[in-house]
Amino acid sequence: MAASSSSTLFLSPSITRPQLSPTQISFQGLRPLTRSAAPSTKLSITAPTTKRSSGVVRAELSPPLVISLSTGLSLFLGRFVFFNFQRENVAKQGLPEQNGVTHFEAGDTRAKEYVSLLKSNDPVGFNIVDVLAWGSIGHIVAYYILATSSNGYDPKFFD
Repeated sequence: MAASSSSTLFLSPSITRPQLSPTQISFQGLRPLTRSAAPSTKLSITAPTTKRSSGVVRAELSPPLVISLSTGLSLFLGRFVFFNFQRENVAKQGLPEQNGVTHFEAGDTRAKEYVSLLKSNDPVGFNIVDVLAWGSIGHIVAYYILATSSNGYDPKFFD
């Protein structure tokens, strides 16, 4: 008696799902949206429900859009606004030295700059290193925006 009752506890009921053809399934991202085979002809009339809001308007940010715009803005600022400032500061700093001479002049042959990496067809010389640096700054800003907006952080700058 005890054995039969314990075995019925562990049996799971079988769930049958209707077989859908590929034309009845639509995908949005990774979640399948199923459409019914026959449209429903029933009409139901319900009283409109009034929903009370707390007075807070929230807009959900689209992560791909935020990341793209932030990275694009960062690349734009790096190329057209801060490029000359950054190049002047690098030139002012100069090459690293030891005992008054550069590492390459002191005999370190591996200290020579890899010039072909820094070449580009850009008129002012915006190269792959600049793209990676300014693109990573744009991504950092985008993730900061997404993280602070998703946890309810609301800076009241203008209140």
